[in-house]
Amino acid sequence: MKKILTCLLAVLGLNTACGQQNFENTDVQGFAELIADSSVVILDVRTAAEYAEGHIQGAILIDQGQSDFVEKAKATLPTDKTIAVYCRSGRRSANAAGRLADVGYKCVNLKGGIMAWQEANMPVTIK
Repeated sequence: MKKILTCLLAVLGLNTACGQQNFENTDVQGFAELIADSSVVILDVRTAAEYAEGHIQGAILIDQGQSDFVEKAKATLPTDKTIAVYCRSGRRSANAAGRLADVGYKCVNLKGGIMAWQEANMPVTIK
């Protein structure tokens, strides 16, 4: 019984450690307030086709699904500014925010992605 309990506690400890995020998540209101600051860089991590269907004005497009995503980000994004990251639903951008934070960026992810943004009647730009 003692061994089982020890194993369970070890597994729980690993899950907690692996579940820690190195970036922030925010809702639509928080994201809107964040990007109102002109020093914040807005990053869309969807595909080019998704971006063309509508994106947040001023967003830079770097597809997080590409194998050279981090390299492109390093070549494009300043490390001394906050990066406001979004995708369609928030999953890919959370992944991208974590990857960018791992290499030194301060990232904030939009929970719910551009779907939540549009549901809140926030503006998008069509390319």
